Amino acid sequence: MVLSDHPKFRFKQAYKAIFVDLITNWNQNTTLPLTLRETLNAECPLEIDSKIFGSKKSDTLKALLILADDTKIESVLIKHTDGRATVCVSSQVGCQMGCNFCATGKMGFKRNLTVGEIVAQVLFWQRALKSGTHGPTHVTNVVFMGMGEPFMNYDNVMGAVQIMNSTEALNIGARHISISTCGLIPEINKFAKEKMQINLAISLHGSNDAVRSSMMPVNRKYPLEDLMDAVGTYVEERKRQVMFEYLMIDGVNDTEYHAKELATLMDNPLYMVNLIRYNPTGGKYKPSTATSIRKFKNILMREGVKVTQRHTFGDDIDAACGQLAAKNQE
Repeated sequence: MVLSDHPKFRFKQAYKAIFVDLITNWNQNTTLPLTLRETLNAECPLEIDSKIFGSKKSDTLKALLILADDTKIESVLIKHTDGRATVCVSSQVGCQMGCNFCATGKMGFKRNLTVGEIVAQVLFWQRALKSGTHGPTHVTNVVFMGMGEPFMNYDNVMGAVQIMNSTEALNIGARHISISTCGLIPEINKFAKEKMQINLAISLHGSNDAVRSSMMPVNRKYPLEDLMDAVGTYVEERKRQVMFEYLMIDGVNDTEYHAKELATLMDNPLYMVNLIRYNPTGGKYKPSTATSIRKFKNILMREGVKVTQRHTFGDDIDAACGQLAAKNQE
């Protein structure tokens, strides 16, 4: 490390410059000696190679980030009208889970992201918000719902979360950080032991094994009954709400029958369903109609299930997970 031969206070100065002052070039930090700044610029540059794509339909921005090895990942910023700013981060380049509705799955798996590469996504948007004149001024929420399966990169994801949460770094509350998994039971059990109050989300998308296995190969290894047992144990230990993400796909999982099956699975007051209209990724699936989604939601509500509906953000900027990066990998 460049700073290993320097006093400890130099490291603290550098750390503050990156995460609090949000500098993009070491010369902006005049507390460091000029020679050290020059060395840091040469060996630890702060520029983040990126391209931003804006949505005309909403306050949603998507960034394509080009990493040091020229691989590409994506991250999304959603600006809310109440002043919140949510960043969706990637945890891997590509994904090995093979969900057939997902653009990232079609890319195949390249590698895990490092702690620094995960944190850089939030830092990128923090810088962008700081320089803005309207809307949110800083990142308030982080969701691990971008490219990759976070629990397949468990240690680096948790290391990144610690930096995001640190009061000396990005200072984002643990309860405002959510990690979504497609259902890796050993990692869910491990996550239940974590001391930080991070939110857990489950990418469910199917109300029975046949439907879920047809879309998500992971369900063949960890079927619904086992998954729901693991989530039940997590809730019992942590006493924390779990969100189940449910893509609404026309004719696949959006019938009255599926809604009633899903309501049966949601037999815990700390379970909540988030309905998401499918954003087409060029495959065989089509999004459910507005009528189908409304009927599905009403059935869940009548059955006493907590349910929210995510509004469509950024479909005009390929905001479905992996779409943008897949188009730009070549």
